[in-house]
Amino acid sequence: AAWPWTDLRAMPPLPTLAAAMAAEAAEPPPREPTTPRSIRLGVCVMQKKQVKLARLLAELRQGGDLEIVLIPQDQILEAPVEHWPVVDVLIAFYSRGFPLDKAQAYAALRKPFVFNDLTMQDLLFDRRAIYRKLVAIGVPVPKHVVFDHTDPATEGQLLIHEDHLELGGLKISKPFVEKPVSAEDHNITIYYPDAVGGGSKRLFRKEKNQSSAFYPNESVIRTDGAYIYEEYLPTEGTDLKVYTVGPKYAYAEARKSPTLDGRVLRDARGKEVRYPVLLTAEEKEFARRIALAFGQMVNGFDILRAHGKSFVCDVNGWSFVKSSSAYYHDAAAVLRRMARRALSSPESSFLTPSTPTAATPTA
Repeated sequence: AAWPWTDLRAMPPLPTLAAAMAAEAAEPPPREPTTPRSIRLGVCVMQKKQVKLARLLAELRQGGDLEIVLIPQDQILEAPVEHWPVVDVLIAFYSRGFPLDKAQAYAALRKPFVFNDLTMQDLLFDRRAIYRKLVAIGVPVPKHVVFDHTDPATEGQLLIHEDHLELGGLKISKPFVEKPVSAEDHNITIYYPDAVGGGSKRLFRKEKNQSSAFYPNESVIRTDGAYIYEEYLPTEGTDLKVYTVGPKYAYAEARKSPTLDGRVLRDARGKEVRYPVLLTAEEKEFARRIALAFGQMVNGFDILRAHGKSFVCDVNGWSFVKSSSAYYHDAAAVLRRMARRALSSPESSFLTPSTPTAATPTA
């Protein structure tokens, strides 16, 4: 079943500790109290991501109640899911090369409690689907149109003018942003109006200290696939990255926007400069809705603050905070609590609809 589950009582029974506890209840009680066994937490990700998870896993181990089971990458790629270790709860998320379909099959077979719903991760590959989901749950997104240049049925529908384009009566004026519908394609372009000199700026994944480049003589949109065209929102030079752990916890950082001069600001350690920020009550509500609707208990999404309002322009799935000790400590505590409640008390509800608490902005 797909998320969101706003109440664990609506979820299918979990064949985990609850069943074991019921079986034990039928037997004579032991003469001496026993220590509950630790929860087996499986980690099913590519090797590079296992390395990045090390800090979080170290925090999770400190409680002494979780047994971390790392599934080796070669086993993930080569072994049938029937041979993967059996675990109670599971961390699993897509990255390049990860066999998401196998992880989905494993979850269906063993039915662990999965922090990030694997079926819903399919949705995160398509920016159109992400925007549709955001709109459906009442989270504001930038004004936009979607057009597939390769579909013969759409020929002539997109009207391209010098300083704007129009589709179905909706006008998107320059400057506007052109995004491939594939969320795996990070080659995003901003087109500027002639009034400010025209040209375009290409955004891309960071390469050393560069994240964008300006092309003064290139103003023609791409026509080789399907794209989202959305209004460019002026954010005073910053982007807001939000990291959630469940629907009740959110941590946010701001960074220099790549739409400025394309140069990445780095500190003395070579890390991109980011600083913690406080979320508004409305943005906390965005975090809650997104966590529930997308079924990603550990998640990242991007907020643009413009014109006195906030808009969500991307949802990423599992995302890592780079340098906050407070975040990792808090995240481990939240995940441990989720695992225990989900396994030991199915009628408990850690996914109740309530406003998430924002992390204290401490680096």
